[in-house]
Amino acid sequence: MNNQDLILNIAVNLGRLGKWGMEKRTERIAQFLEDSKRYLDQIDEKSLNPNFQETYKTFLKNFDYLQNNPAGDDWAETAFTWANILTHRAKLA
Repeated sequence: MNNQDLILNIAVNLGRLGKWGMEKRTERIAQFLEDSKRYLDQIDEKSLNPNFQETYKTFLKNFDYLQNNPAGDDWAETAFTWANILTHRAKLA
């Protein structure tokens, strides 16, 4: 997969995570966070478009927040926000 595909896969996962977080259905959140982490590990950061790099760096900080905090309304909103941002900006990756 190329960087764009990986970013889109992460965005789809974040949409699911946001939905489950809002619904307080936490049983699969860890699995999808781990899947997203595996996608992140496959991204070739050296080949990221310079126009996407700041977005990516900011996302990594927010992904750390998602991994290290329990699901809740703010958590779910963060997941939804990044699902939207990454979906729209993936073409720049």
